[in-house]
Amino acid sequence: MPEKDTIFSSKIKSTGVFSFEDFYRFCYDWLSDEANLIVGEDSYKEKLSGDSKTVEIEWTCFRKITDYFRFDVKVVFRITNMTNVEIQKNGEKVKMNKGAVETSVKGILVRDYQGKFEKTGTQKFMRGIYEKWVIPSRIDQYEDKLVGDCDEFLNQAKAYLDLEGKR
Repeated sequence: MPEKDTIFSSKIKSTGVFSFEDFYRFCYDWLSDEANLIVGEDSYKEKLSGDSKTVEIEWTCFRKITDYFRFDVKVVFRITNMTNVEIQKNGEKVKMNKGAVETSVKGILVRDYQGKFEKTGTQKFMRGIYEKWVIPSRIDQYEDKLVGDCDEFLNQAKAYLDLEGKR
């Protein structure tokens, strides 16, 4: 079994006017282009209540770092009380959305994701020695990179929502 360590877990909240479609595209593009992650959508749920909508989206992203390490990133979007609004932008009416956005991210460092060191007890023992004495600085380096990527994604998403709401 691969070793999975949750290295990062955080979320942001924002309320205001934004374009849901543009925010979705921005987040997807940032994760795939800037963090070089392969993004997969696990679920997309919409719940209507009156003229407002609740949307829940779950993404699982991953990136193979080496034959031994992999980054897994779980992203969950929860948009509540989303309604359609029209605003004036540069003298033109533009259709936007208004609501509360909560974005949570969990970063997981997966070691031995292919299970190569799981076949015998001796291999498991050797893996323990390998991780504890041979590559501890590399593990720290990958943990720092994963934390940095996840934190930067949340900062970019927050900045996008703040900027979009002020237009």
